[in-house]
Amino acid sequence: MIAGKNILQANLRENSLCQQEEVCTKSVINSCDDCIKSGPYCVWCKQLNFTKAGEQEAARCDTKAQLKARGCGEEEIISPNISIKPEKNVSLSKSFNQQEPVQLSPQEISLKVRPGLPITFNVSFKRVEGYPVDLYYLMDLSYSMKDDLANVKKLGESLFQALKEITEHAQIGFGAFVDKTVLPYTNTNKEKLLKPCDEEEADQQCQAAFGYRHVLSMTPSEKEFRNKVKDQYISGNLDSPEGSLDAMMQAAVFLDALLLKWSITNIVGNLYIKSSEMDYPSVGQLAAQFKKHNIQPIFAVTNNMEAVYQQLSNMIPKSEVGVLSSDSGNIVQLIKDAYNRLSSKVTVTHDNLPDDVSVVYKPICKHPQPSDNEGICDNVSVGEEISFEVTVTARSCMERKSFTIRPLGIKDTLTVTLSTNCECECEVDETNHVHCREKGRVSCGICRCNDGYVGQFCECAIGDKDERSLRASCQRQNGTECENRGDCVCGRCQCHRTEQGSYFHGDFCECDDENCERFQNKLCGGNGKCNCGTCECNKDYEGSACQCKKSLEGCRTLNGSECFGRGTCKCNRCECKEGYQRPRCETCLGCPDPCLTKLNCIECLGFQSGPFEKNCSEACGKSIFATVVDQFTFSDKLCHLKDSQSCWVDFKLKQLVGEDNYKAEILKQRDCPKPPDITAIIGGSIAGVALIGLLILMLIKLLIHLNDLKEFKKFENEKKKSRWAEVRYRGSHHSQHAQQAQDFFMFYSTT
Repeated sequence: MIAGKNILQANLRENSLCQQEEVCTKSVINSCDDCIKSGPYCVWCKQLNFTKAGEQEAARCDTKAQLKARGCGEEEIISPNISIKPEKNVSLSKSFNQQEPVQLSPQEISLKVRPGLPITFNVSFKRVEGYPVDLYYLMDLSYSMKDDLANVKKLGESLFQALKEITEHAQIGFGAFVDKTVLPYTNTNKEKLLKPCDEEEADQQCQAAFGYRHVLSMTPSEKEFRNKVKDQYISGNLDSPEGSLDAMMQAAVFLDALLLKWSITNIVGNLYIKSSEMDYPSVGQLAAQFKKHNIQPIFAVTNNMEAVYQQLSNMIPKSEVGVLSSDSGNIVQLIKDAYNRLSSKVTVTHDNLPDDVSVVYKPICKHPQPSDNEGICDNVSVGEEISFEVTVTARSCMERKSFTIRPLGIKDTLTVTLSTNCECECEVDETNHVHCREKGRVSCGICRCNDGYVGQFCECAIGDKDERSLRASCQRQNGTECENRGDCVCGRCQCHRTEQGSYFHGDFCECDDENCERFQNKLCGGNGKCNCGTCECNKDYEGSACQCKKSLEGCRTLNGSECFGRGTCKCNRCECKEGYQRPRCETCLGCPDPCLTKLNCIECLGFQSGPFEKNCSEACGKSIFATVVDQFTFSDKLCHLKDSQSCWVDFKLKQLVGEDNYKAEILKQRDCPKPPDITAIIGGSIAGVALIGLLILMLIKLLIHLNDLKEFKKFENEKKKSRWAEVRYRGSHHSQHAQQAQDFFMFYSTT
């Protein structure tokens, strides 16, 4: 891993605004400040009497070209200045001379811009010859790297020799890692923790596993590097991946802390003690630390891991991947090649960019590379000066916001301080001005009225009314004053001119005579005039755009009517009333059946009966001309319906010109039901009553007979019971005598 301090210079270019069509898109403009904020090309004319009578002061806001074309003098135009001011601009260094070289210029710059208007300046960079290089060798000491460690112990001389070819001011440091000493990464058995190597290799020197250990700080001494590396021994872990991300993160932070002489609580005796407690860092966190500490990593990996680390390199800017030989014998050449690729590729980016600010880079060099948010030049040689066009755009107003521009992996930075110019610097008169009727003061060309006065020239004394109530009378329901087309003067709208030179009109300036319908690209077809958005056609023309010459030929019917009286003729064609069909509005598909709607009128007109019997002429005389006939004379639809007297009525209807206008033929003879036979009804009723009476008498007789039978049976039963009682009495008396004799006998015998 290389901790480099490389790379950049800046030449300013003040006239670098992007060439765009200048357009001032105005919204609600009430002041010069509103104008400046409304668009990047909007400027303000402060010239007195620039606006015409009844014209709003918003007319003072436009592009410079438009205002000058309308007569505003150059010196009367207010356009906030933009500026590029270098605050610190030390020249680029040619070579390293024991002082921190300058590779980026300028170092500090202040920009004064307008929102939405891009501003461009140049930043220059030159690779310094002999620029110091710090190489920190971070090595995996797991058991699989046993052969590689043996070779690294012999690389001290060749490593330093390779660095000397790059620069005279080289230093080297060393660190090592294995993995976290917790399951499942490392065997936590006490004996295995102390000596994690295989038992068959028991005679070898094997140290306990650890997360990360800093071995040697940056030193220019080859001997010190060789001695420190010589004392290192392999270790071991359980799984094949090792804790490289964790080690790189700690090395990046630890080296910077050593350089700044900070105290590090997580490192004890150069050993990272929080390895077993803290999780692995994410790739994003690692990339941020590399960028923060200007570190450019070189991943020297075995062939089987190249694809994995290439993906990692794609996520970490300014990093390279090299493939080690089986014994790491190519490590020196790998470092040289990777360093040359890293140092010859200059990537400029930014940090801490404020909200609503964008930065675009355009590299000016022999080998520019495309990029969305960075400026990239490749194959930049030592001593070659390159530059970048930096375009900054602020989209909102802000004051003294800062961000930095820097080449990745290099300490040099450019601090950009950005402010926007969103206000007009206008002088305000000390006393009342004659332009304001001596009732106000002039600021930016417009009147600021004293209390009690309003109006474009402070000409309106509001008396006991406040300005809000006066302005409210100039607003429609949408709350916009005079539709933004006029000025509210003493409670009434004074309308402005339109762009074509006519005036808006109406109580609220809501009308204009330039936005009517067009025909053949002519307003009102050239055959009428526009009034408040509606075409008023000349005598012989009609249509919404006066596009038609008046004619009735296409609307005439065979009976000489116009659209059968059921539509109007416009542009020589019928526009039918609802339900009626073109071309002549003769039939109505969706209308109710006239047979049903006219039945009551047919009954009263033909037979003097029905619901309209008493007011038939009034209800039906105007809509139906009816005739009672013996047989029909025209062949229209036959209507066959029952009237209020349940008679079947046959009639025919023919619709005449108009909607409710019919001719009717009513068949004289109705098919009515015959009247009932009264004699038969009465005779039948009497016979029915007699029959019912007879039946009732017979029923009564039957009931009496049944009751008699019941009583007779009861009598017979009683009679039988009486005879049986008599016989029983006699038999009982005889038995008593016999019993007495028997009793006696029994008594005697006892005696």
